[in-house]
Amino acid sequence: MDKDHPTPVEEMTDAQAKAELAQLAQSIALHDRLYHEKDQPGITDAEYDALRGRNQAIERRFPHLVRPDSPSFRVGAEPAKGFRKIRHAVPMMSLENAFSMADVAEFLAGIRNFILELRDPEAPIAVVVEPKIDGLSCSLRYEGGVLAAGTTRGNGSEGEDVTANVKTIAAIPKNLSGSGWPSVIEVRGEVYMSDADFLALNARQGAEGGKLFANPRNAAAGSLRQLDPSITEARSLGFFAYAWGETSGPFAQSQWEARRRLAEWGFTLNEPAVLLDASTGEAGALDRYYNDIQEKRSSLGFSIDGIVIKVDRLDWQDRLGFISRSPRWAVAWKFPPEQAFTVIDKIEIQIGRTGRATPVANLKPISVGGVLVSRATLHNEDEIARKDIREGDTVVVQRAGDVIPQVTGVILEKRPADSSLYAFPAQCPVCGSMLAREEGEAGTYCTGGLVCEAQAKERLKHFVSRDAFDIEGLGEKNIELFFDKGLIRTPPDIFTFEDRDRLSDQPLASWKGWKDKSASNLFDSISRARTISLDRFIYALGIPQVGEATARLLARRYLSLERWRLGMEAAALPGSDERQHLLSIEGVGESMAGDLAAFFTEPHNREVLDRLTGSRDGAAPQVSVIDFEPPAAVSPVAGKTVVFTGTLEKMSRSEAKARAEKLGANVSGSVSKKTDYVVAGADAGSKEKVARELGVAILTEKEWLELIGGAG
Repeated sequence: MDKDHPTPVEEMTDAQAKAELAQLAQSIALHDRLYHEKDQPGITDAEYDALRGRNQAIERRFPHLVRPDSPSFRVGAEPAKGFRKIRHAVPMMSLENAFSMADVAEFLAGIRNFILELRDPEAPIAVVVEPKIDGLSCSLRYEGGVLAAGTTRGNGSEGEDVTANVKTIAAIPKNLSGSGWPSVIEVRGEVYMSDADFLALNARQGAEGGKLFANPRNAAAGSLRQLDPSITEARSLGFFAYAWGETSGPFAQSQWEARRRLAEWGFTLNEPAVLLDASTGEAGALDRYYNDIQEKRSSLGFSIDGIVIKVDRLDWQDRLGFISRSPRWAVAWKFPPEQAFTVIDKIEIQIGRTGRATPVANLKPISVGGVLVSRATLHNEDEIARKDIREGDTVVVQRAGDVIPQVTGVILEKRPADSSLYAFPAQCPVCGSMLAREEGEAGTYCTGGLVCEAQAKERLKHFVSRDAFDIEGLGEKNIELFFDKGLIRTPPDIFTFEDRDRLSDQPLASWKGWKDKSASNLFDSISRARTISLDRFIYALGIPQVGEATARLLARRYLSLERWRLGMEAAALPGSDERQHLLSIEGVGESMAGDLAAFFTEPHNREVLDRLTGSRDGAAPQVSVIDFEPPAAVSPVAGKTVVFTGTLEKMSRSEAKARAEKLGANVSGSVSKKTDYVVAGADAGSKEKVARELGVAILTEKEWLELIGGAG
């Protein structure tokens, strides 16, 4: 199956359907384990929902091919190891999803078709509508009004025994209040973490070099499922009650009445909830509630990802029952996964490592695509003016994949009466230097250079980042801390930190929030980072326009640190042959070559390189940079520089370049004295002419394929 263009279900054969159902069962099981057992989702909620939707569509079309291990029969994942298992007396099901009012209408139509007295489209259907909390499902068993057990949902049939942990959560009553509760009742709901507590937790984790959580749901799940209950207690978890499992007797006749009873017994409810008539004439009330809650998400103080619609009458719930893993009487109407509404508290200017001044909106925290967002880029001065974005505005925030969230528009009707235009500042908010913008350019830059602390900090954060030196425990918060205390101001300071700490009157282990173990872990991590590959080292230097891909190209071309440094210093000289050699690398243009040359022209940068890698007068290096290793010489073109020109017949130019690189060749965009081969197709043009003038070997496509021998 082509995942980007899957075969329409109505056009599938039995064999295709059988094969895809097997693949979907395996894929969904994997993502269930990642989400429920490890609290590390591998895909977005929308992508997961799409997999389940595809599985259901195929099963409806081919009911005779439904697998015994079908995801339709399964809820969640197996309980994690390390916890005692508890079997649910009443299975904990999950909800089917709706993504539009049309889906909701189909859900309501299904109820009408199921219950005879509702066939009249004007017959009222009372429904309870609540925010859909994005947390961890949990069941609390009370015997004689006393909390006896707490269990996660697990696989729906049995979950993990987290009794000791739930007893540390203040929002969960240890004894039921009021009266009228059954002698045995399992109260079900969601363990969650508020937005404020989530941000505070990540701040503490960052300061201590600990794990940062992607969103409040992951933080809540990771906090509840701790073998040490004291960790759970320290994490400020909450609990919303909204359902029940086993009960020794009835206690309400409707969902709305049951909510009131739960509140009387001491539970917090997920608000704001409403009781609506969802008959045909009043279906718009659901739409209005949905839109209203979507706009209010950021002000609720906890993460939600939609609303839940439940049939109010409990006797109708009993009649409707369940299908596969979900009740017929409830549905989750999910919000668009990557967009949300919130308010801009303030617009600030953020100075990056290159000095670029980027306006950033500080937002009321809001969950967007499963991630709690409190900041969003506004790109540049022109974008703010074009969209007329102001402080205090209610805005639409969009997030795509791992891209930084952005403000896509303003809800003008919600603009405050005293709103005023945003004025882009003339000076750097960090160092006070002028902010400059070249004519015709969108970006604005701080002119402070090395005197600007913001640029220095951002360069350090980049230097230690995952794809650079990858120093665990030296995250953004600690870089800020050590910089402000004057301990780490340049990259070489990182590798002398431990030596200086040993001689200090106040070693790191004595600082608030630090201990011998955490300090030792940080220094061990720094020590492990002393050896690094050439491409990662080049990337770590933070040269403008030199990303990971370009760093690999440079490493592949120059092979060693010394050859690369000599080449770049020579390329900084006007009119040098080395400058042309640099420009011959595919993907390196005049602008990038200029930035590389400028980096090596700056004395401070050369000093940093000397301190890191050993100066040319014999000073010992602090790091060891490993030479780039080309593929083993099984390929006749490994290490050769190749230029493709003209139209090829057997493959596209892109495929030809990819195959050459796979074989260890350096693919260049221009011909120079250092070019080994020019592969010329039809209409080769000027590159072939230059190759003839320079005496470079010219191959036809056939000769090239014979040379590589069909490899790659």
